[in-house]
Amino acid sequence: MKGFRTRYGASPLHLLLVLCSFALAVYAGLRLLKGDTLGVVLWFVGAALLHDVVFLPLYTVTDRVVQCVFRRSRDATDRSHSLTGRINYLRVPAFVALLLLLVWYPLILNRVPGFTSYTGLSAEVFWGRWLLITAALFAASAVCLLVTMWRAHAPRPRAHEAPPKAPGRHQA
Repeated sequence: MKGFRTRYGASPLHLLLVLCSFALAVYAGLRLLKGDTLGVVLWFVGAALLHDVVFLPLYTVTDRVVQCVFRRSRDATDRSHSLTGRINYLRVPAFVALLLLLVWYPLILNRVPGFTSYTGLSAEVFWGRWLLITAALFAASAVCLLVTMWRAHAPRPRAHEAPPKAPGRHQA
């Protein structure tokens, strides 16, 4: 077993899970391509090109701008905390909110005609709900950042110091 782990780099369970995920992806791809094969292939190629040509440069530039803003706003006494660690508290909720927008944009932007007749839900509620979810994501991220900053500045006992003695007890 140790020989397998050293050659492969992980446990046999990891290999089994990776192979199962590949099998599931192949199955889903075959089922997907049974319909409009050319349309599906064009959609995948178009999505890859749109991501690589438009979205990747856009969010890379946005990330660099946010890093520059954070770098300028830090004062000289706050050099101990890494910028990358703090910027992730913006990256993660922004990524999740934009992913939700990307997946649900037809409903969020009210682009689905007749949606109310199918589900009984009003199509106008999705914009507000997406904004609330986005606000909640950023609020939760801000709370996590505050807890992290509080824990970093909390006084910790030093290893070479003895813990304080309990009052009223004498050593023999």
